[in-house]
Amino acid sequence: MRQAATGRSSKAPTQRQLRVAEEVRHVLAGVFARGEVRDPDLADVLITVTEVRISPDLKHATAFVTRLGRSDIGDKLTALRRAAPFLRAQLARVLRLRCAPEVHFQPDTSLDNAMHIDALLHAPDVRRDLGPERS
Repeated sequence: MRQAATGRSSKAPTQRQLRVAEEVRHVLAGVFARGEVRDPDLADVLITVTEVRISPDLKHATAFVTRLGRSDIGDKLTALRRAAPFLRAQLARVLRLRCAPEVHFQPDTSLDNAMHIDALLHAPDVRRDLGPERS
């Protein structure tokens, strides 16, 4: 009943979810930048956290990660999952939440998708179909 009164869709994240997700992203990015993860598979690996989505109950956070200039982030997901308890402890230390969220990792493929679409748009057949006014 309350959702109908406010007109808010159940799929759209709340302001609190967005704020907490951004704080989680910031903390994870800091941990990776400082090299605090002591996993040998993650040694000398620069990981970028591009986005974090958090569940409505704030108990699960999905971090989208990538390696800039590299497309082998899928190989590092196992190591990131092993490091998840350590990362959760770091979140608990920094965030002011009743319960630190459990962190799940997903590869961020948005840049790869954008590069693929750009390559398709610049293909000779597509350029011909677009006509001379578009280049």
